Amino acid sequence: MVMGMKNVFYVKYLSDDVFKEIVAEESSIKLTRLDNDSPEAEANPVLATAHAYQIGASRDEIAPQYHATAELLARCPKLLVVSSNGAGYDTVDVDACTKAGVLVLNQAGGNAQSVAEHALGMMLTLSKRIVEVDKALRREGPFERINYKGGETYGKTVGIIGIGHTGGRLAAMCRSALNMTVLAYDPYLGDNEITARGAKKVKLEQLLKQSDFVSVHCPLNDETRNMIGEAQFAMMQPHAIFVTTARGFIHDEKALEEALRARTIAAAGLDVWMKEPPPHDHPLMQFDNVVVSPHTAGVTRDARRNIAKIAAEQLIETLAGRRPPRIINPEVWPVYAKRFEQEFGRAPG
Repeated sequence: MVMGMKNVFYVKYLSDDVFKEIVAEESSIKLTRLDNDSPEAEANPVLATAHAYQIGASRDEIAPQYHATAELLARCPKLLVVSSNGAGYDTVDVDACTKAGVLVLNQAGGNAQSVAEHALGMMLTLSKRIVEVDKALRREGPFERINYKGGETYGKTVGIIGIGHTGGRLAAMCRSALNMTVLAYDPYLGDNEITARGAKKVKLEQLLKQSDFVSVHCPLNDETRNMIGEAQFAMMQPHAIFVTTARGFIHDEKALEEALRARTIAAAGLDVWMKEPPPHDHPLMQFDNVVVSPHTAGVTRDARRNIAKIAAEQLIETLAGRRPPRIINPEVWPVYAKRFEQEFGRAPG
């Protein structure tokens, strides 16, 4: 190995080829690709010498043995950094990384505009019942347009759960383009911060009861898992529309199915699922008033390139010994710094 060489690997895919182009400009970084089915004879030497893992963010696209778990970390004794391809990090066991002294990075904000536009698109599509009427027109039989009266979005109330990068973009578009009242539930931000993002800070119960649209943009963690279930859907107004572009497991799919069947809420827009992509016979895909996509809100040319650029630049900065801006587990820094110094002979800044 070249003295000072930093070894980075990824499995199956990167967000965009611009990642490879930027990293290739750094002579001190070696980038290696593995596949989900790479034989151990090929994978083991890569894992044994890796300093960084640029990991896919979708749990169903990366084979379980390449999720950043304690088992994988045991095979990577030199690993210092796990960097997600997106804002999410479903494939990463953050606690296991922290215990191993491994820094976890994400690319928060890199796809915010694309995801926010997708959420707004779902809101407009469902409010105007565009997909419902499209399906009805394609069927044989009589068609009565009066049966598909939609509603206007202008001036209504949107409740945003998690008003970070993406939720903040959605809030801005809803206010400026549609004169909407924006309510926000985000326990990590204070009143002044939420006000600065164009929203009013409220409790979750108040948001659910008062919103015409509810859009979810929080990360999946122990606090948000199954946060939206039967009780929460029951709080929503009968004409309300539920949209999520966050992560599966935040909302209870069975509870949502029952709420739609009982007409507790009017419609739903779903970009994220417990199983991705969802099976064709998934109960929620049988409703005409449910608009679906397979976790593609952030899969635009613009977002993928932007995320790849941020990821490459952040990883280069980190491996050069500088503190990166998007750390998921900052508490690991002292242990990580000692491991970095042991490997490269100098402490990171």
